[in-house]
Amino acid sequence: MKRLLPLTLVVLGLLAATAAFAEKKPVAAAAAAPAASIAAPAAVDSLGMLEREVARDSSKFDKLYALGLQYLDHERMQEALRVLAKANQLQPSNVKVLVNMGIAADAVGHPEEAQGYYGRAIVLAPADSMAACRMASSKYAQGKYDESMNLLRGIIAKQPRAHCAYFTLGVAFADAGIYRDAIRMWRKVVEIAPDSPEALSAKESIDVLEKFLQAK
Repeated sequence: MKRLLPLTLVVLGLLAATAAFAEKKPVAAAAAAPAASIAAPAAVDSLGMLEREVARDSSKFDKLYALGLQYLDHERMQEALRVLAKANQLQPSNVKVLVNMGIAADAVGHPEEAQGYYGRAIVLAPADSMAACRMASSKYAQGKYDESMNLLRGIIAKQPRAHCAYFTLGVAFADAGIYRDAIRMWRKVVEIAPDSPEALSAKESIDVLEKFLQAK
């Protein structure tokens, strides 16, 4: 199963959620955001090889970006930020780089910095639902619930098949204890994008919450 990056608003993974279910406690949320890397290359070089190649020549965007994704996958967020910042210098209008920089900044507890990256990505690509979804989850983690929910509903109004928005809404509903609505949102994710990382997490989360509800 792919590594799941927490949405910050909920730091429970599925094992913790299952343990809570076994103890007959409500689950704050069983889901986490999907793997951090956005549009990783089809064949990713090993981390050590990439580090050596970048050490020899740090002027190649593709290698810097791939190394940044590897650091994200290994949860080495500060290093990911450093390397992705170099990639951003080479391609300052690259939306994928900006979103991944935001993911890393959120992971190390710098939401304002993260939202700055997401905001720049949204300006460059207003139709990019992933950047907007990440912005919403970052704001939710800060307790800016109304801003987050309005942003998510706005995404869905403009892009009814933006599965990341349904996924994030599901996490918010689960966090609030509105479990049936969370399940409904996650089922929408599975319907729209059945092969996505979000769908994988949604299916597992639905299973946890349905078992919890059946036991009540």
